[in-house]
Amino acid sequence: MEATEMLMEEHKIIERVLASLELGARRLDEGKTMRAGFFIEAADFVRDFADGCHHKKEEGALFPAMELAGIPKQGGPISVMLEDHEEGRRLIRAMRAAAEKMDAGDASTKSEIAQNAQDYAALMRNHITMENNILFPMADNAMPTGNQVKVAEAFKRINQAATAEGVYQKYLDLAEALERESKA
Repeated sequence: MEATEMLMEEHKIIERVLASLELGARRLDEGKTMRAGFFIEAADFVRDFADGCHHKKEEGALFPAMELAGIPKQGGPISVMLEDHEEGRRLIRAMRAAAEKMDAGDASTKSEIAQNAQDYAALMRNHITMENNILFPMADNAMPTGNQVKVAEAFKRINQAATAEGVYQKYLDLAEALERESKA
């Protein structure tokens, strides 16, 4: 289905940021220098791209269409994905708060930043694997073609709004910048 293919392409972008977060967290754990802003910018990426664009598509269009196709929201894979989204939001808020303290001069938060970044990356790597290999094929098989087209159209509208606002390109560029910085 075109819609799940769009989501899997976005997963590739998100995975680049996850790898950057893992490298940045490792550098902090090793006592190497990392800007607090690196983690604040990564939190912005998650909030505005991963959550604000990608999860918006899932929660606002795909999951409701899956429910209409008979896949229950509670007690099944949709509820697990929603729980992961919430846990990811919590971890990113905690990472950002610790990074802001570090930015204000409190170096004692480095381990907290690193732990939240590592936990978020691990959670999302597992989440992406489950979506790509279980949830999306389930959606493709369960939803009638007409509903699949409607979901893809909803995704395109979200992308068009993000593109018109410059958000999509901004966060693609940020993903690249985070990659470069984490490897420097």
